Amino acid sequence: MQNKNASRGDRVKTMKIGIISDTHKKPKKAHRAISMLLNDGAEFLVHAGDIVDIEVLYLLRDSKVPYIAVYGNNDAHLAHFHTQFSLVQEPYYFEFENTKFKLMHLPFYMTPDADVIIFGHTHEFSLQFIKETLFLNPGEVCARDKPLSEWLLLEFDENSYHVTRYTRVNKSENIEKKNFTFIREKK
Repeated sequence: MQNKNASRGDRVKTMKIGIISDTHKKPKKAHRAISMLLNDGAEFLVHAGDIVDIEVLYLLRDSKVPYIAVYGNNDAHLAHFHTQFSLVQEPYYFEFENTKFKLMHLPFYMTPDADVIIFGHTHEFSLQFIKETLFLNPGEVCARDKPLSEWLLLEFDENSYHVTRYTRVNKSENIEKKNFTFIREKK
C-alpha cells in the first residue's frame, strides 16, 4: 500500500500481519485461515493461543513466513515442543516498523502499554481503538462456540491501521471480508 499523501514520491513502509486464535482441534479450519492470509499478503503470522493440535504449529512453520504463537490455557501439552516452534509465554512484546505489539491469550494484561494488543481466549471478535492503542481479538478459528470461523489481517504503517475481518459460516465455501481503518496520531 502506498500512501497517496507521501511527498516527492516517498513511500510509506507497510506491514501485513495475519492473526488467528483458538484453533483448538480444528487444523483444517486453521489451514484455510492461514492459506487465505498468505494469499492476501501476510508477511508474518500470529497465533493468539489455544493452539491445541500440534498440526497447527506445523502449518505455521511450513507457511514459509515468520510466525509467533503464544501458549493458551489449553496448550500445556505443547511445552515440550517449545524449542521446535516459535512458542512464547504471555504477555509477549515484539516490534515491527516502530510499532510495539503485546501478544497474549488470556485478556489479563489489557493495559495500553503497546500500540497493538492482540489476545484470544474469549472466542469473540473484538476490535477497539482506544487512546491510540488498537485492541484485537480475531475470535475463534475453530467455530466451536458459534457456527462461524473467523480471523484477521492487520495492515499498518506509520499513519494508519487497516484491519480485515474474515468470516466463514460452517459448511460454506464463502468467506466474507469486512474492513476497518483507524488513523494513527503522529508521535
